[in-house]
Amino acid sequence: MKTHRLGTNGPIVSEVGLGAMGISDMYANTARKNDAEGEEVIKAALDAGINLINTGDFYGMGHNEMLVGRAIASRRDDALLSVKFGALRDPKGFWLGHDCRPAAVKNFAAYSLRRLGVDHIDIYQPARLDHDVPIEETVGAIADLIKQGMVRYLGLSEVNPDIIRRAHAVHPVTALEIEYALSTRFIEREILPVCRELGIGIVAYGALSRGLLSGNISNQFERGDFRSFSPRFLGENFRKNMATVGLLAEMASKKGCSPAQLAIAWVLAQGDDIVPLIGTSKRERLLENLGALEIRLSTDELAAMDEAFPEGAFHGERYPTVAMKSVAG
Repeated sequence: MKTHRLGTNGPIVSEVGLGAMGISDMYANTARKNDAEGEEVIKAALDAGINLINTGDFYGMGHNEMLVGRAIASRRDDALLSVKFGALRDPKGFWLGHDCRPAAVKNFAAYSLRRLGVDHIDIYQPARLDHDVPIEETVGAIADLIKQGMVRYLGLSEVNPDIIRRAHAVHPVTALEIEYALSTRFIEREILPVCRELGIGIVAYGALSRGLLSGNISNQFERGDFRSFSPRFLGENFRKNMATVGLLAEMASKKGCSPAQLAIAWVLAQGDDIVPLIGTSKRERLLENLGALEIRLSTDELAAMDEAFPEGAFHGERYPTVAMKSVAG
């Protein structure tokens, strides 16, 4: 596993990270089904040399943090913990909004430290922008936690260039977590250039567009599965998108790899300042996807993929209309 620095001021991280969300939440077929298997996925990632473990205090409403904490308990030095906070949920799991007030930030951090069983969080970041709280106040609270040794690095998630600049002026931002994939390329317009100007690394979630780019899914999802109401997986959008994924499958076949591996390899080829997250709840899928690290794409192959999958090649927004109001793009 190759490593490099995350941003100009950040820690040394593995080429890819593990997105732990799906072990506990958002996908009905995996949520809270097998904690032992989930812990094994995290341990397998560490064994493979992955050190960046991405979670959130609202993934499974604390469940994911506790599971991650158990999995890394004897291997804390092997894991860099990236934690998102601020998303609010009711007892049934429905979303209520976001709270990034300074007092709330410090409260969320205290609970995360307890659930994870650690004395510090490596990268701490608001999951979404709280439009009622200036970003300077939120970042100031995280900066306080950094001074106290409870947090090591400041992260952001799903924010626009203006917010990135304002946050960075208060305290250096180490990483921006944001969706980036062959199917989701909007950050190339403004966000990626700003991050590169400021020396901010990109943690790219959704590298497989929630399984879409694997080519192995239907649009028959269990109730509660995020994809059952995600525009990209509905009706005509899904039909058109699967036709586009068919082209990816053809390219992968010629390359001697799976569509998922090729999609991850493409993200890796976009620069050492970009760390794709592999999100999975299955150990065998994790190991399969790690095959992407062995794939090298030539200049001609990258050009062909850019031509085949430009921004807008996939149909449907990445989130439902209401949720799109809280993300960048």
